[in-house]
Amino acid sequence: MKKEEQFLLWFEQLERKDVDIVGGKSSSLGEMTAKTDVPVPYGFATTAYAYRYFIKESGLEEKMRAILAELTDVENSALLRDVCARLREAIMAEKMPQDLQNAIAEAYVELGKRVGEENPYVAVRSSATAEDLPDASFAGQQDTYLNVQGAETIIAKVKECYASCFTDRAVYYREKQGFDHIEVALSAVVQMMVFSKSAGVMFTVNVATGDDDNILIEAAFGLGEYVVQGTVTPDNYTISKSDHKIIDRCVNDQDIMLVRKKGGDCEEVEVPEELRKVQTLTDEQILELAEYAKQIEKHYGCYMDMEWGVDERTNKIWILQARPETVWSRRNKEGGAKVEAKSQITTDRKVIVKGLPASPGQVSGHVHVILDPSRIDEFKEGEILVTEMTAPDWVPAMKKAKAIITDSGGMTCHASIVSRELGIPCIVGTKSRGEAATTTIPDGIDVTVDATHGVVYEGILEEPKKQEQAGGVAVAEYFPPTGTKVYMNLGDPELAEKYSSLPCDGIGLMREEFIWTTYIHEHPLYLIKTGHPEKVVDQLAEGMRQVCQAMAPRAVTLRFSDFKSSEYRDLKGGDEFEPYEPSALLGWRGASRYYDPKYIEAFKLECQAVLKVREEFGLKNLNVMIPFCRNVEECEKVINIMAGEGLARSKDFKVWLMAEIPSNIILADQFNKFVDGYSIGSNDLTMLVLGCDRDNDTVAHIYDERNLAVRRAIRHLIEVAHSEGKTVSICGQAPSVYPEFCEFLIKSGIDSISVNPDTVKFTKKLVAQVEQRVMLDALTGRGRKEVEDLDWK
Repeated sequence: MKKEEQFLLWFEQLERKDVDIVGGKSSSLGEMTAKTDVPVPYGFATTAYAYRYFIKESGLEEKMRAILAELTDVENSALLRDVCARLREAIMAEKMPQDLQNAIAEAYVELGKRVGEENPYVAVRSSATAEDLPDASFAGQQDTYLNVQGAETIIAKVKECYASCFTDRAVYYREKQGFDHIEVALSAVVQMMVFSKSAGVMFTVNVATGDDDNILIEAAFGLGEYVVQGTVTPDNYTISKSDHKIIDRCVNDQDIMLVRKKGGDCEEVEVPEELRKVQTLTDEQILELAEYAKQIEKHYGCYMDMEWGVDERTNKIWILQARPETVWSRRNKEGGAKVEAKSQITTDRKVIVKGLPASPGQVSGHVHVILDPSRIDEFKEGEILVTEMTAPDWVPAMKKAKAIITDSGGMTCHASIVSRELGIPCIVGTKSRGEAATTTIPDGIDVTVDATHGVVYEGILEEPKKQEQAGGVAVAEYFPPTGTKVYMNLGDPELAEKYSSLPCDGIGLMREEFIWTTYIHEHPLYLIKTGHPEKVVDQLAEGMRQVCQAMAPRAVTLRFSDFKSSEYRDLKGGDEFEPYEPSALLGWRGASRYYDPKYIEAFKLECQAVLKVREEFGLKNLNVMIPFCRNVEECEKVINIMAGEGLARSKDFKVWLMAEIPSNIILADQFNKFVDGYSIGSNDLTMLVLGCDRDNDTVAHIYDERNLAVRRAIRHLIEVAHSEGKTVSICGQAPSVYPEFCEFLIKSGIDSISVNPDTVKFTKKLVAQVEQRVMLDALTGRGRKEVEDLDWK
């Protein structure tokens, strides 16, 4: 019988040209099994013929075409979700033909005999017939089922693989790539399960730059799914192809891993403490993997993307799958593989889009357009992220980005704030300047991002050579001392050490949200419910410790959590605890959560983390700040809860209040009783004083921190706070963006200014200049008079 007419085929019967029969994944496994010495877990694959036989015999094709006809706009996420759900339901509702069931069950029994195991554990992986091609990678679009045992279960998982052909992201991807949904068929790989104690991926080309001189390996403890999904930060190893030596290694702290459960399925567990900071692989294993990578690349004749695992029972390395690396394989198929040929250097300045220069810098690189948040995990280190707008749960991907470009948003949107704190060039609001980046910049091209001026150019612009310093001597940069302290805003604790050498007086705003989205990922109430409240305390404390230790003895002010309900919902388990609010920006956030019976236990965990840093780690430079506190009664309640958790105000422990709501200004004389000072959140304060949504492009021209109403409010707060010995700071971009605003603050007597790392040096010099001007004016009596009445009457 021809291959094309069989229900299933064993790996040794397959070769890479059989993509139309069993899909890219299956054909590649067969190719390696039959024609290389690379260790591949044994198995078989159901065929495209079997899939189509199921569809035909069950009468599904007409139903599927009718449902697909309703998908008139793939960009309509609600419509896409509904259509795909009905397609999957239709497939799962049909019984698999008995002869196909029998063939799979018999093959499973035969597999056990061939490997000497009764009822072996297997992995069931989907393999689309258009998957893993150099010109169209569907990798990861369909489902995988691990640690499966028993013929009946495997048959059920094969049918689930068939249904997974119609996940939202698979349909969206095929639509964008121009594939016919009915013509694409599914093969299911049934492969011996590797009991991975460590696993990961490897490439024979640098996927960020196209450099093909080295092999890149990413490794994590447990099963490899968490590496592919981006759930953990894996170790990174770079091995030279020419001399087969490890030339670079980066060992990352891993706290969780996915492992197989006895009896079937998988579960997440904590990585043992003694393993968290050690190398996942031995040097011998790294070099063995690199050798396999070279063999596979040589055999296929193109760059390769591979997955691997190390079996805990035998310590043997297995290659789980291999596919052509898509981007650079496509780009270089007509020319040589050297880096110089991959990125065209140009001097022509052809502008693609313009936008707001949210975070300065100029970089060039490879564009990755992401329209659907479910595809965040596809984003790779060193790419340029182009999207509509980011959200807090995008932070892990943003940290990998070389630059960020968004359709919407302003200078205070999420993408802007995060990019400035991470030191990543960022352009936002391209739609407001003419063209939306996501529809104008093609996915996969090279661009140059000039985020200092808000312009994106086509191609890699040739960089002008830097002028050599006279006499080859570097002159140390001088920063004059200032009476007004200059603090720094910081989110990502990992950047504290890098920025600690900046001439700042401490951290005026440390955003706790970064720790949640980057390290914890789970809702605090969910962790309490599942019996892991210590994860909140330990992870928060570790993030705070990194910053306090790097900045010591300079003060660090932590802002307690200020997620909105919609953002909390994005954390694992959040759906159960978060309400759906019509206006989350003005809803259940900040102080209103802390004393609420529904949330108070979670807030206590935040307090315990602060106490741990101060008492257990001995870092007394940590102070705290209460955000979005609407009235004095709320403030008193929160202060009392903190005191009950061991965080009472004292000479060496200060509690600040974010002054971002008009009531904070109007009632400052009453708030004074409960706090040591204020930090003006100029972004929200301006929005609420002017009644202007700061993220709405339509009214963006009205939003301005320099508005007289905002300045009167700030001056009034400073006067009232100082009258009772309280300090006032401001955290926002306005002082470093507008010199006249900085001058206004200093003349008003503000105690400190907190800015993002990229503007610390500039602001330090600007403050010094303004202070000198103020002193000169006072000395000569010839200073400029205020032409506006700034007194609140």
